[in-house]
Amino acid sequence: MTTSLLYHKTYLQSKSKEWIVLVHGAGGSSSIWFKQIKEFKKHFNLLLIDLRGHGRSASFTAKASNRRGYSFNDVSLDIIQILDHLSITKAHFVGISLGTILIHKLAEIAPSRVDVMILGGAITRFDVRSLALVKLGNLFKDVIPYMWLYRLFAYILMPQKGQVEARSLFIKDAKKLCQKEFKRWFKLANGVNPLMQHYKKNELTKPVLYLMGANDYMFITPVIDMVTHHENSKLIKIQDCGHVCNVEKPAEFNKHAIDFIHHHAGD
Repeated sequence: MTTSLLYHKTYLQSKSKEWIVLVHGAGGSSSIWFKQIKEFKKHFNLLLIDLRGHGRSASFTAKASNRRGYSFNDVSLDIIQILDHLSITKAHFVGISLGTILIHKLAEIAPSRVDVMILGGAITRFDVRSLALVKLGNLFKDVIPYMWLYRLFAYILMPQKGQVEARSLFIKDAKKLCQKEFKRWFKLANGVNPLMQHYKKNELTKPVLYLMGANDYMFITPVIDMVTHHENSKLIKIQDCGHVCNVEKPAEFNKHAIDFIHHHAGD
């Protein structure tokens, strides 16, 4: 791996030529997928990536991102750069939270590289409550430590007792961000609604599975609305589960994801 690339790690499955690329959300890292690796690598080769400024990609941000743009398009191109480096021509993509938006963007700018899309805890629109959080963050992001805001957001998104592990993991990973990096990703959040409105109006040609916790009260209704507009999309609600469904209910998440990929791979 060269210093111009994001930090990434691969797991090879000698019997398979297919790849899964796992894309974490804002404030997280590739460690969010620790409950998927064992099961997924039985069937596929895996590529885990730490996005700009996250996990072990902090050095990449310091050296490279200041010379590039900072949009969903630019961050998606970082991922394509890794695919090119590893000679991966096409892959299935599994994302969580804000990482699902990057997968949508990848399917737009490089459709030949994307096969099946698994979108967990997907963000397809900010509703009144989540928009209020974004505005609150914009108002105070320059005057208070970002971890105060991130802890607040984590508790609002994941308030239930069953979400303690997922909430703690996100807060732990977010501590690795710097204030400047947090502001950059927070600025990206302001563009979510117009971008996803564009995707809502344009039918995806890729098979898409939305895996949502039934208790993901802030984001599940917009996903239901999105699926009604897309013939190739399917929604599965995971019961007694919140936003970070791959951590809260890994057995169900893994089974639904693997079954969907096996059913649609090569369509």
